[in-house]
Amino acid sequence: MKAIVCEQIDRLAYVEMEQPTVGVGEALIRIQRIGICGTDLHAYKGNQPFFSYPRILGHELAGYVEELGEGVSDLAIGDLVSVVPYMHCGHCIACRNGKTNCCIDMKVLGVHIDGGMVERISLPVSHLIKSNGLTLDQAAMLEPFSIGAHAVRRSELRAGETVLVIGSGPIGLGVMVLAKRQGATVIAMDINEERLAFCKDWAGVDHTVNALEQPKDKLSELTNGEFPTIVYDATGNVRSMTDAFSLVAHGGKLVYVGLVKADIAFHDPDFHKREMTLMGSRNATMEDFDTVRSAFQEGRINIDSYITHRAAFDEMVGQFETWLKPESKVIKAMVCL
Repeated sequence: MKAIVCEQIDRLAYVEMEQPTVGVGEALIRIQRIGICGTDLHAYKGNQPFFSYPRILGHELAGYVEELGEGVSDLAIGDLVSVVPYMHCGHCIACRNGKTNCCIDMKVLGVHIDGGMVERISLPVSHLIKSNGLTLDQAAMLEPFSIGAHAVRRSELRAGETVLVIGSGPIGLGVMVLAKRQGATVIAMDINEERLAFCKDWAGVDHTVNALEQPKDKLSELTNGEFPTIVYDATGNVRSMTDAFSLVAHGGKLVYVGLVKADIAFHDPDFHKREMTLMGSRNATMEDFDTVRSAFQEGRINIDSYITHRAAFDEMVGQFETWLKPESKVIKAMVCL
C-alpha cells in the first residue's frame, strides 16, 4: 500500500509499505479522509515540538472498517469510523484521573508515532468512534473540533459570558462556534480582515477586532472597560500569547489552545492583581468528541464551507506546498481517497 512520509523538513514523499496486520482488539481501517492540520504544516517546516523525522503525518482521519481482530464486538465490517489519535498509556496519574488527553507517555498519531497518511491503518478499537450517520468529512473533522470543545469545557464557560478568541485558523474557528453553542458572546481577533469576515459569516461571532488596530482599546469599548472573562489564544504565536495577558478581565482566565516552540514571560504584578487563571488546553477526551458529534447532528457546524481545499491522495504531495502560501487562503484542506 501507499503512504506519504515527511522524510525531513520541506520534503514529503510517497512510499510503498506492507499493509498492517490486525491484532487482538484492533480494526483495519480503509482511510477515506485525511484533514490537514497546523501540526502537519509545522512538522513539514520544522517548527513542531516533540517531533522527529521521518514520520508519516496525519491524525484527522475517517474511514471504513475492513477487518476486525479477535475480541471486537462493537464494530462491524463497513462501519464508518472516526479516529481518536491520542494513544494514552491508561495507567499514569493523568490517565487514572480521566485526563487521558495529557497522558505522561502520550503518543499522538502523526507526531510521536506514524499517522494516517496511508491507504490502510490498524488501530485499537478503543480509539475508534462509530460514526455512521455522519458524512465522511464530518467524521474526519470530529478531531479538530474536539480540540475546541475541550478548550471550552476546560474553561468552564457559562452562558452569557463574553469571551475573546484570538486566531481564526481551524482550531480558533472551532472554539468560536462551540463557545457560541454554549451561549457566550464571542469576540474574534485576528490580523486578517477576510478571516474576520469569515468568523462573522461562518461562526456567527458577535464582534471582530483587528489585532493590528489598537485591539486593547477596541476590546475595552466592547466590554465597557471590563474585558473578556475568558481569552482563548489559538495562534501558536509567541507575541500574541504574551500580549493576551493584558486582555483578560479581573478574575478571568487565559486559555492557551495553541502551542508554540518558545518560552513565554509575563509581568507577575499584573497577573497577580487580577487573580488570573492561566490554562493549557491539550488534545481532547471522548467527552469532547461526543460534544462535537452532537453539534454536527444538530446542524450547528457547516463543514462544507469550512473545508476550502481538497486533493486526491495521489496529488497531495504536489499540493501541500501551495497550501502553505497565504494567498491560497486555506482554512481547512482535506485529502480524499
